[in-house]
This record gives sequence, C-alpha cells and structure tokens, in this order.
Amino acid sequence: MADPVTDVPQQVDLNLGMALQRIDSWLDGGVRLLPNIAVAIVLMIVFFGLALLARRMVIGTATRRQRDNLGDVLGGFVKWAVLLTGFLLAVTVVVPTLHPGDIIAGLGVSSIAIGFAFKDILQNWLAGLLILLRQPFEVRDQIEVNGYEGTVERIETRATIIRTYDGQVAVIPNSDIYTNAVLVKTAHEKRRSQYDIGVGYGDNVDEACEIIRQAILRVADVEADPAPEALPWDLAASWVTIRARWWTNSRRADVVKVHSQVIREMKQALDDAHIDMPYDTKVHLFHDQTEAYDGDRANQREGWPSPAQGETPAPRWRAEAEQRTPASNGDA
Repeated sequence: MADPVTDVPQQVDLNLGMALQRIDSWLDGGVRLLPNIAVAIVLMIVFFGLALLARRMVIGTATRRQRDNLGDVLGGFVKWAVLLTGFLLAVTVVVPTLHPGDIIAGLGVSSIAIGFAFKDILQNWLAGLLILLRQPFEVRDQIEVNGYEGTVERIETRATIIRTYDGQVAVIPNSDIYTNAVLVKTAHEKRRSQYDIGVGYGDNVDEACEIIRQAILRVADVEADPAPEALPWDLAASWVTIRARWWTNSRRADVVKVHSQVIREMKQALDDAHIDMPYDTKVHLFHDQTEAYDGDRANQREGWPSPAQGETPAPRWRAEAEQRTPASNGDA
C-alpha cells in the first residue's frame, strides 16, 4: 500500500490524506496562534481607545482656542496615526517573525505609486492643513477667490465650502485657494466704499462737495470715524466728477444696504440744492455749418489738402450761391 503522504512525481493523484494533513497543520498553527491573536485583538482595542482619546484631546484643545476646523483635521490625523501604530504592533504579535521595519520598508517602496495615485487628494489635504494653521481667513469670513465670492462655511480636508450671496454653494479645492490670490472682505472690521457722481460745470464744486458729504453723514450706518469724504476727481466731457467715499461695517449686507441709502441721500440733497447732474452731452459738427471756410479744402481747419494740380475747388456754399445768381438776374 502506498504512503498516503507521498507525492508521486509527474502524476496527478488525488490524495485525500495529504489534504487532510495540510488542513490539520493549519489548524494546529491556528491553535498555537490563538493566544497571539487574542493579545493582538486586545492590543487593537486598547489602541482604538487611545486613538479616540487622542482625537478628543486634540479637538478639545483646538476648541478652547476657537480653532474648531483645525481640531477636526488634526484630530482625525492623530486618530489614524495611533490606529496604524496599533495595527503594526498587533501584526508583529500575531507573526513574531515580521518586523515593523519590514512593513514600513514595503510601504516605502509602494508609496511612490500611492503618491501618484492620490496626488490631488494629498495636495488638497496638505493645503487645507496649512490654511488652518496659518489662518489667512476663518469660518464665517467673506472672501473672493477664483471668481467666487461668499461666506466661508467650512474648511474641510479636501475643499473649502463657500456659500455665495445668491444662496449657492461653491466647493473650491484647498490647493486652488492656497496657490491663488484670495481677497478677504471681512479681514478688518470696517470697509470703505465709493461712488462717483457728476455735477454741472456751472455749479460751485466746493458747495456740491459739502452737500454730498453732509448727505452721507445723514445715513445712520455710515461710520463717523473715518469721516466721509467728497473729492473733486475728474473734469469729464459733460460734468465735473466728485468721488464720494465712506466707511461701513465690512459685512456685505451692511455695505450693500448703506450704499443704496447713500445714493438716495446724495440724489435728494443735490436736487434740493438745485445742483445740476447733467446727462452725457455731445456736440456734432457738420460740414458747411461751422464756419465760413468750411468746405474750402485750402483753408478749413479739418486740414484737407489742396490738389497738386488745378484750382482749389470752391466750397459748397459758394458754388450754390453762384448757381442761384444767374436765375435771379433772369427773373429780373
């Protein structure tokens, strides 16, 4: 009778005894590893608790410093770092011959491929972390970036969420925000607004400036310090431009509301003072209607050149007069 565990070369033999022996060896190995597996499970449970505790401590510290978003990001990072450490230790307990250094070395070889695959995710995560650390703006600030303007609602690990003024939501990748110019509208408590208004050349400019300045001061939400200004700004074709400037709270709701009130007050004040706010005025010059020489190419100011040969053509008004003269003599 053949040995049930002997494998015959170059022959397909279905040896049930060999299969049972292999399964028995696996079960024996599993039984021998049961204490290690139990210790590894306990170790993972302990590290899971430590990860939750570390995350809670980081979030609590950030909350006390009013850095809630930073606490969420760093808390999640610390949590996964602790869990990864616990997993590596648990693996070495189950498989004593496997060293954490070997696992890290293996990850180092594959990290290049992982880095290329998740380049955008890692770039946005790092940019979000730098934004939260350096704080160029905060949640509830009003910013403008890449053509989007609104209120910052959240700064996440991948993107910054902005609620636009018309009620839409813009999700902007953190890498775009970190590498592009950002205009923070609420960086300071006050913001200056301005508006240009034209008055007639026949009106007193100083009087108009004072009327505009007093009109701005009558608006309740305009800041008294710095005081409003009304400055002669330009001598335009049809009017003298006066630039009105005033300060308000930097929130957009206040800026828009005050801007509307200021324009209303300036218009009413200038009307009451009978100061002209002229329309755009244009002057059209037509040939034969400006001066006696118009149409005379040798003399008119448009500078038409006289011909190189021959006589200078008579102007239209002279030619028409000469045509009418013989008819008048004949009637006489």
